[in-house]
Amino acid sequence: MTATGMQNRHGTGSGSGGAWVSGWTAFAGAMMILGGTMAVFEGISAIVHDDVFIVTNSYSYNFNLTGWGWIHLILGILVFFAGIAVFRGELWARITGIVLAGLSMIANFIWLPYSPFWAIVLIIVDAFVIWALSVGTDRDAARTA
Repeated sequence: MTATGMQNRHGTGSGSGGAWVSGWTAFAGAMMILGGTMAVFEGISAIVHDDVFIVTNSYSYNFNLTGWGWIHLILGILVFFAGIAVFRGELWARITGIVLAGLSMIANFIWLPYSPFWAIVLIIVDAFVIWALSVGTDRDAARTA
């Protein structure tokens, strides 16, 4: 498939709202939706007081498990919906996505003692989201031109 065919099919993601994006922006949107969904499930399981979490007594950032659950649930919902807006090519969604992914990284870093595996997975997902949203649409447009 030629570059022109890809540009016509996917759009350039110029921030015009409703235009489909391509390249790293689409990757970031997909990762945001995935990471947001994982954070929602993580939050729900913490709110329900699932027995899979390890409770540490001497951790510096020791919070109530239910409080952490609400933080992850709300943050996950926001990341999920920002990921959908990134797919639509909205500029505000790219900026919001970087901020939310940064907040999610911080929350998951503090969450490490409770659920190390999922926290590390989400930190990696958030790092990819920040990187993919930061490279911008200029590289995508240059590659399809």
